[in-house]
Amino acid sequence: MTRDTAVTRYGKLSITLHWLMLVLFVGVYACVEIKGYMPKGSEARGLLMGFHGLFGASIFALVWIRLLGRLSPRPPIIPKPPAWQTAIAHLTHLALYALMIVTPILAWLMLAAGDKPFPYFGFHVPAPVAIDPDFAKQLKYWHELIGTTGYWLIGLHAAAGLFHHFWVKDNTLERMLIERNT
Repeated sequence: MTRDTAVTRYGKLSITLHWLMLVLFVGVYACVEIKGYMPKGSEARGLLMGFHGLFGASIFALVWIRLLGRLSPRPPIIPKPPAWQTAIAHLTHLALYALMIVTPILAWLMLAAGDKPFPYFGFHVPAPVAIDPDFAKQLKYWHELIGTTGYWLIGLHAAAGLFHHFWVKDNTLERMLIERNT
């Protein structure tokens, strides 16, 4: 690929997966927040947690495709940001990918240690650990802590995109927006 034909936007698959992951994250967090208003043991609460798990497992499945997509050329930010901003962006992206991988794994381990199934689209994923209620509580703590950190990471990521678009006025956000046909 020559400089004249350099990539200016992410590919359609990357853009679609980015925004689909946002929808899934909204679903994950909405289920957790709404379940707090439901009585313990209620059918509605159980349904919300089922969707929470489904959305989280879907994020885990799709993150691997996103990681493969990172092997393709990425459009440059124009004008080029300072090195410190690029470093923070890389660290934030690394933390977001860790969130998308580690949190579902912790959920799977937590459910297994708590002797609960981890269903996914009708398949039951085998338990990788022995039943251990104390270990399940520890895993739940870490799952929830990392999940709470996700609010901040996602917020920082969104705020940075808006900052670059409206304040810096570079193409950071535009590279990930769905192209309009005009």
